[in-house]
Amino acid sequence: MSLQGETSEHIRERIREPKHYKVIMHNDDFTTMEFVVEILVRIFHKNEAEAERLMMLVHEAGKAAVGSYPYDIAVSKVQSAAARAKAEGFPFRMTIEEG
Repeated sequence: MSLQGETSEHIRERIREPKHYKVIMHNDDFTTMEFVVEILVRIFHKNEAEAERLMMLVHEAGKAAVGSYPYDIAVSKVQSAAARAKAEGFPFRMTIEEG
């Protein structure tokens, strides 16, 4: 039995998590370990122990993922780190990879 004027609507919303992108930190022979740890603590909000562990991983492996974020946040963090590195005269390099 249907009432006059009554409509049936099926609304289907699909809420998707934004894609995440890995921030990859690359090792070089000039950027100091202390600077890398400072970047990991201040920009990537790692605690001191985790920052030191990641810094050593980058140093030993040549590169390492230091976080996974939506694209705009990943870009913002990389730009902030690059600006600080440039101000300090370091050739510090980070990249972003999907995944």
